[in-house]
Formats: sequence, structure tokens, C-alpha cells
Amino acid sequence: MKSTFTHFAVALALASPALAQHSAEETKADIQRHRTMAAAHEAAARCLEAGKGEKTCYEELAVTCKGLAIGKYCGMRHAH
Repeated sequence: MKSTFTHFAVALALASPALAQHSAEETKADIQRHRTMAAAHEAAARCLEAGKGEKTCYEELAVTCKGLAIGKYCGMRHAH
């Protein structure tokens, strides 16, 4: 147990400086990307509510998020 905590503490210590190195401009860009992804997911939810079908809605989501997030689900995937 103690070694797990030690590994976690070391990993956190090593990761913290990397997280803190974003400039104000980079942080603003990250915020905008998150808002754009959220809007894309909201549009996908509306698409599904409209009964267009998963295939159509996920295709639209992929187009909207191209180059924005990792993976074909716009950086987010949930269990079914």
C-alpha cells in the first residue's frame, strides 16, 4: 500500500509542472476547444432526440469534431 501511494505521489509531482506550463493563450484555446466539443455533443444529443439514428448522428459528430478531439467520438465515449 505504501509503495502505491509513493508511486502516486511521485507521478503527481512529475505531472504537476507539466500541467502548469500552459500560457494564458493556450488556456484560452483549451477552453474554446472544450466549449466547441460540448456544443458538438449537444448537437448530437438533439440529433438522437429527433430520431435520426445513431449512425447519422455519430457521422455528424465526427465531421463537427474533425481535428478537434481524439477519436471518432469527439474525445468522449460512454458505455452502451
